Amino acid sequence: MLLEDKIWAGQGENPCYLLLNQANRHGLIAGASGTGKTVTLKVLAEGFSRAGVPVFMADVKGDVTGMAQPGEENENVTKRVNKFGIQNWSFQGCPCRFWEVAGVGAGANGAQGGIPVRLTVSQMGPTLLSRLLGLNDVQEGVLNIVFRVADDNKMLLIDLKDLRAMLSYVAEHSDEYTTTYGNVSAASVGAIQRALISVEDQGGTEFFGEPYIDLNDWFATDENGQGYVNILNAERLIQSPQVYSMFLLWMMSDLFETLPEVGDPDKPRFVFFFDEAHLLFNDMPKELLNKMVQVVKLIRSKGVGIYFITQSPSDIPDEVLAQLSNRIQHALRAYTPAEQKAVKAAASAFRANPKFKSEDAILELGTGEALVSFLNEDGQPSVVERAKILPPQCLMAAATMDVINQAIEGEKDIHDKYATAIDRKSAYEEIMGIEAPDADPDAPADEQPQEEPAEEEPKAAAPAAAGPWTCSCGATNEGKFCSECGAERPATVDGPWTCECGTTNEGKFCSNCGKPRSEAVSGPWTCNCGTSNEGKFCSNCGQSREQGTMTKEQKKAADAEAKKKAAEEEKAQREAARQKAAEEKAAAKEKAAEERAEAREAAKKAKEEEAERKAEEKKKEKQQEQMMKTASSIVGQVGRTATSTLVRGVLNNLLK
Repeated sequence: MLLEDKIWAGQGENPCYLLLNQANRHGLIAGASGTGKTVTLKVLAEGFSRAGVPVFMADVKGDVTGMAQPGEENENVTKRVNKFGIQNWSFQGCPCRFWEVAGVGAGANGAQGGIPVRLTVSQMGPTLLSRLLGLNDVQEGVLNIVFRVADDNKMLLIDLKDLRAMLSYVAEHSDEYTTTYGNVSAASVGAIQRALISVEDQGGTEFFGEPYIDLNDWFATDENGQGYVNILNAERLIQSPQVYSMFLLWMMSDLFETLPEVGDPDKPRFVFFFDEAHLLFNDMPKELLNKMVQVVKLIRSKGVGIYFITQSPSDIPDEVLAQLSNRIQHALRAYTPAEQKAVKAAASAFRANPKFKSEDAILELGTGEALVSFLNEDGQPSVVERAKILPPQCLMAAATMDVINQAIEGEKDIHDKYATAIDRKSAYEEIMGIEAPDADPDAPADEQPQEEPAEEEPKAAAPAAAGPWTCSCGATNEGKFCSECGAERPATVDGPWTCECGTTNEGKFCSNCGKPRSEAVSGPWTCNCGTSNEGKFCSNCGQSREQGTMTKEQKKAADAEAKKKAAEEEKAQREAARQKAAEEKAAAKEKAAEERAEAREAAKKAKEEEAERKAEEKKKEKQQEQMMKTASSIVGQVGRTATSTLVRGVLNNLLK
């Protein structure tokens, strides 16, 4: 609940306020399933929205949609509102925009489809794409080469068919690129092509494309100045955890790279809630983790706050965990030594409160209760409070379909901006020789297919239809136009020429591979195979003029240099593989050592507990033995007294 410049999140002995000017120092919401993390998420998100801060969150379970609908009165909410003495309490929803990853399902349970989210292959980049595809180091290296070749040749990688075409193109011309970029093996290309099948089956064909998402559309407020809550439908997306985590990692990286520095603002410019955060860090390569740590450290100065939601703080690497200053810890369960260790670690992260022990409190917390510590005005962690979380003003459950549909219809302009996929000229069309698709006259200007301007060349007059000619598509023709593709016959070219593939031709294009005629080389020359030539390549062996005119010594030196480079690359690959194996071995050894240490700790603890139990039993036995001795003494004393009295009585009787 927003109170001026702070969000009232919970109430313990003291109120727990998240200060807006400290909210970009990131945060953590952790706790076991069913302890109230989603309600806490809603309380914070609606507070940011009321303060005019746009928010992004992924709806993994389908209940976050309740942000769009006012809450409903019930006994528990009324009791908590009265208990906390909340003034001017009212139920109200937040302005929401519903998004969905294109191709991964939409419009569930009668709801309309949300605003489609797409990315281009180039935006994802080779590093994230390699992890998405599950590639090894060698295959990732090949993918980097493919991206580099595409950039150098100004070929756009927009969708998956562009990437497939580019992979095939680089594989076919691998000999040309080996000395410039490195080895490209057919096996690696084939592995990447196979991996793409899985991504396509998960909806990647629609996900990669245009119009791609402009993150500026998430930095929006409504007419009342409230920040939009951008909700990504992730119910089906979460079934493809690699796609889910890579998309969100891309989003954070893009925000970091594009947003300007703002220093320490009075309130965040944008807040990002990352649910199921453990999916991001599962098996994350070290270089990707280093990039993630850098983003989390530095994005604060760009006015962005990141809040991770997960079951246990141990799900998040220590380097990232150290950057999360605002913490809400719901209950944890500890049934194993590893879980007990996680509880101790979570408790030790809080600034101690002398009135209770955090480690014990974490195990005792009920639903809707948490240990809370936010940064104070000086940027210091506050003393931890055992607090009850406030109820949200929005609906705790999922919103109705009518409310969701109404919200989607209210954002028709932005929905129409992304609704229709665009397929403009890119790498696939360049390689296949296909013309760019015609523009849709009804489409907005910014959605029209765009091509880079090219210099106009004077058109040559069409030749007379005399003699056979070969079209660039490979078809042999007699007339003015190609009978296969309809292309006009090219201008005649004087004299025969030999293509770099070794084929002798008469026309403008090679009859074998379709490539245009190379530039003429002035002056005759003799190849070292003994053939006289006029063109750029030898008509007998296919060597270029530069290669064919080399002396034996020059050719030998060139071959030796090529072999040397190949050997160096092979050595580098072996060294990389050896280093990776060593790192994996070291990691496995470290993990085994940790497990042994945990086992020893568990055994030590069990031994101590057994010793304590035996000591307790021995103590009880001694107490029982002492009690028996005391009882016997009392009985003996009573017996002696009674006997003495009886003897005196008998003697007195005899004397009488």
